[in-house]
Amino acid sequence: MVKDSTTSTHESPRVPGQAPGREKIPGVTGIILAGGKSNRYGTNKALVMMEGIPLIERVLGVLRRIFPRLVLITNTPDEYAHLGLPMFEDLIKGLGPIGGIYTGLTVMKDEAAFFVACDMPFLRESLIRHIVTSRDDYDAVIPRVDWKIEALHSLYHRRCLPIIKEQIDSRVYQVIRCFSKIRVKYIEEEEIRTFDPELKTFININKPDDLIANLNQQEDTSRHG
Repeated sequence: MVKDSTTSTHESPRVPGQAPGREKIPGVTGIILAGGKSNRYGTNKALVMMEGIPLIERVLGVLRRIFPRLVLITNTPDEYAHLGLPMFEDLIKGLGPIGGIYTGLTVMKDEAAFFVACDMPFLRESLIRHIVTSRDDYDAVIPRVDWKIEALHSLYHRRCLPIIKEQIDSRVYQVIRCFSKIRVKYIEEEEIRTFDPELKTFININKPDDLIANLNQQEDTSRHG
């Protein structure tokens, strides 16, 4: 299913992580993955409010300032019609993130895309721009903090499609298993911290306790800041 609302006048609210006055990056699509079932949260976490703004709109508010094209991958498009985005359901359902990346790379009009999950409320525009502009001739640009690879805050080129499809056909559904077969540039922790010293960018809101903990932390920071 495809729903294209590129002419929508919907405006996302201004959220932390934005840097005003920057030009959008041509040739790269911003793709939001909202295909998860939110089992741990108990409701659609993408629409959960954080400081008066739904999580997905916090993500969208940052990406709108960076990319001229945006796409939402979701299997429940009616829930997001108000966002006015082109929407695509997973071409192969039930695969998790690798299915969303496969779909996004297939349907995008550009040669590369920056993929991000819908539940990451602390995105840093400057870090995303750095990842995207570091791509050169690499097939993917992936942040890595110690042993943890942030595959859902990364850039992928269309050249990754055959490898991802091969993984899917082999029933290997972990995105990171593709990385040994493509040219990857890793953005390491020291470099990441120059843009986000506290590494908050990669925080996901998976359950209500995560939301409460992060709100409390922000209140403490404001109180003692």
